[in-house]
Amino acid sequence: MFLDTAIITIASGKGGDGKVSTRREKYVPRGGPDGGNGGRGGSVWLLADAHLTTLLDFRYRRKYEAEEGRQGGANNCTGADGHDIEIKVPCGTVVIDEETGEQIGDLVEAGDRLLLAEGGRGGKGNWEFRNARNQTPMKATPGKPGVERVVRFELKLIADIALVGEPNAGKSTLLSVLTAARPKVADYPFTTLVPNLGIVDLGDYASCTLADIPGLIEGASEGRGLGHEFLRHVERTRALLLLVDPSTVEPAEALGMLRGELESYGGHLARLPFAVVVTKSDVMNDEDAAAALAKARHWATAAGAVDTLQISAVAGRGLTELRHLLRRLNAG
Repeated sequence: MFLDTAIITIASGKGGDGKVSTRREKYVPRGGPDGGNGGRGGSVWLLADAHLTTLLDFRYRRKYEAEEGRQGGANNCTGADGHDIEIKVPCGTVVIDEETGEQIGDLVEAGDRLLLAEGGRGGKGNWEFRNARNQTPMKATPGKPGVERVVRFELKLIADIALVGEPNAGKSTLLSVLTAARPKVADYPFTTLVPNLGIVDLGDYASCTLADIPGLIEGASEGRGLGHEFLRHVERTRALLLLVDPSTVEPAEALGMLRGELESYGGHLARLPFAVVVTKSDVMNDEDAAAALAKARHWATAAGAVDTLQISAVAGRGLTELRHLLRRLNAG
């Protein structure tokens, strides 16, 4: 299971039982009913927290239970309510009922709250049942049970621009160069198994959030290579950067595959503004690099790309121009 998916069980608290009690006072041989109501059971809430970035904590704790309400007391005292519990999740968490598949909620911004399970109501004490005919009822009702349900959390990262490309296209290296993020970087495919976020300084006090999405392969839109796990993270982005490594693949072919997977997963992804970035120019000679750029630009122009650039994140080539491009994409 990836760190951006978690399944947990939650349970709200049972309401406290009502109390059967009669007043006991000196010189009052037949006191009236004074049993109080039970307290409300604790509820389970979700809270979006900007300081959290993964669902890792839910790997170690799978069940969350709120406190039960207390029983009513004598002297018509209502029992104490059970304490609510508040579960913190990252911004961008989608909540799904595991049994029905229904989406319960979507916590997008910090401070968003969602009631997952309401606590049970407290039972009524015998004070509530007094009437002219029965002035000393000996009846009380139990508290209502709480709610237990299994829910699934899915994290959809909230980023301005997403890096999309095949495995080992240079996305993580580029993110590490442009931002303070330190994703795992290696020279083999599928180094990135969870998305990474970083903040890019665009100059003039402007910035944008850049997401490094794990590599896509053909069939990703159908779930191949856990494509659904990866593609959902680009649903909230404002724009896309399609990265291609011409030293290992034919640019037009690779870009066509990426575009096709985006279109197959969801039509709205194909409508996002995008630009093409040809990476790893440092590992090619000038002639081959120019030919690769020309092929990528020809495909990008026909596909409606905002622009096409060639860079080397390792050698630092083209990064100034890339920041200008990011600023244009971020401005919409």
